[in-house]
Amino acid sequence: MSALLRQIPANIPQDIRKIRIENSHLTELPRGSFENVSALEYLWLNFNNITVMHIKSLEYLPALKELRLQGNKLSSVPWTAFQDTPILKILDLKHNRLDVLPEHALRYLPNLTYLDLSSNQLTIISRDVFYNWPVYQRSQSTEGPLEAISNAVLALHDNPWICDCRLRGFVQFIKSVGPPIILMNSYLTCSGPKFRTGKFFHEVELNSCTKPLTSALDANLTVPAGLNITLTCFVQASPSPAVWWTYALKLLRAFNVSTEPISEDTVRSELLIPAARPADAGNYTCTAANFLGNASVAINLRVVAPWASTTPRGWAPAAPAEPGAHVEVRIAKQTVYGITLEWFAAAAAAAEPGETWYTLLVGRYDAAQKDTIYIGPGVNTYSVTDLLPATKYEVCVAVRNQAPRKGQCVVFVTGSDVSQMEQREKLIHIVVIVCAMVLAVPAGMYACTAEALPGCLARCPSACPRRRRGGPAQAAGSKESTLDSLPAGSEDGLCRPDGGARRSPDRAEPGRARPPHRNSADLY
Repeated sequence: MSALLRQIPANIPQDIRKIRIENSHLTELPRGSFENVSALEYLWLNFNNITVMHIKSLEYLPALKELRLQGNKLSSVPWTAFQDTPILKILDLKHNRLDVLPEHALRYLPNLTYLDLSSNQLTIISRDVFYNWPVYQRSQSTEGPLEAISNAVLALHDNPWICDCRLRGFVQFIKSVGPPIILMNSYLTCSGPKFRTGKFFHEVELNSCTKPLTSALDANLTVPAGLNITLTCFVQASPSPAVWWTYALKLLRAFNVSTEPISEDTVRSELLIPAARPADAGNYTCTAANFLGNASVAINLRVVAPWASTTPRGWAPAAPAEPGAHVEVRIAKQTVYGITLEWFAAAAAAAEPGETWYTLLVGRYDAAQKDTIYIGPGVNTYSVTDLLPATKYEVCVAVRNQAPRKGQCVVFVTGSDVSQMEQREKLIHIVVIVCAMVLAVPAGMYACTAEALPGCLARCPSACPRRRRGGPAQAAGSKESTLDSLPAGSEDGLCRPDGGARRSPDRAEPGRARPPHRNSADLY
């Protein structure tokens, strides 16, 4: 007792009939642990730290009658090991961590009169475990008197039983069991599902298991932009299934999905799409699965401009579309790897600045689905990092639950990895086309608003004269440049209010030394 033993002693006398090692430090029962004590009848190894029991750990113990392993850390038992103990009568495994009981578990315990599996982690077991038990089979036999069969005490209480369809057969067995099998505690209780927690086995009626069956109230929805949209699907299944939503083969984030049971075998799953935009249109698939199979239902969503469709019955605007609920957005800072946005809400949107939430939509300009980020009250800046080079992006900021309006989006293109001189020279050819659309962005990146001022565009031919080098072939080539192909950055004040164009610093003045070359990272 309480000895610092870490393994079974090897010098045990051969005629020992009882061994009791408790409150010690045993961690396993290796193969042939008791090969020298074949006369052993009683083995007590309670309250150790045994986690592993070898399949041949009980070899050479044909006379063993009692095995007690209470209070150890066994999560599984090699049940075929009991083939080496044919006359075992008492098996105590309470207060372990057993969570599975295979169907053949009791097949090799024909003479058992006491089995204690209480206070483990058993949740689901099959009634076939006991139908395959020789003790139960003998009790069901019509041959011979019942009095000739010894009673067998069975302890199964204090386990976290999940009372769903998978436990139906076991519950029926517990309700019908009788002598010679005697339950130590016949009041087994359910630990789940939630609506059955605390109920006794004899109080519940469990249905058979069924494969999921999915349905939707409306498989085709047309809604105006700017509304909060909730897509709903219903699933009938037993046991309760796992449910998830996909859009364009992409798993949707779980924080926009809520799933809850509405009856014993029916669950409702809802997908929230805040401030729906036309880019959110498409097929959304609700999929449910349990161990019997899976099923899915698709819901087609069409998002139209508010003036293109009247509001359907039952829909209400998520937020008042007041003319003053407008957000001004600009690029406040640029780095080599990203930008920092800054915005402020005017008029009605800023009436309660401490309670206003914002929706930030970020993604490639041509992407149908952009990442949605929700910004809490009191925050008016956000940094977008890890951008790809030579890629066109769009970032929009809107009051939450409203679709972004004109002027609330910024379109920008990240620069490519070219030299500073080549960047600026390429920019000179493109300025004639975009002119006032170009914002102040240092080399390596440039940005433009989604809308250019018409007045500045009108002055472009005179305000920003082209710089041509070479012949007509190069001039024609410059006209083919577009916003999508811009690889380089711009400078402040490329289009001045007085109509003049700023000189390129790359044109060296006579008598003035050219500054040393610097790469884009040096500018930051």
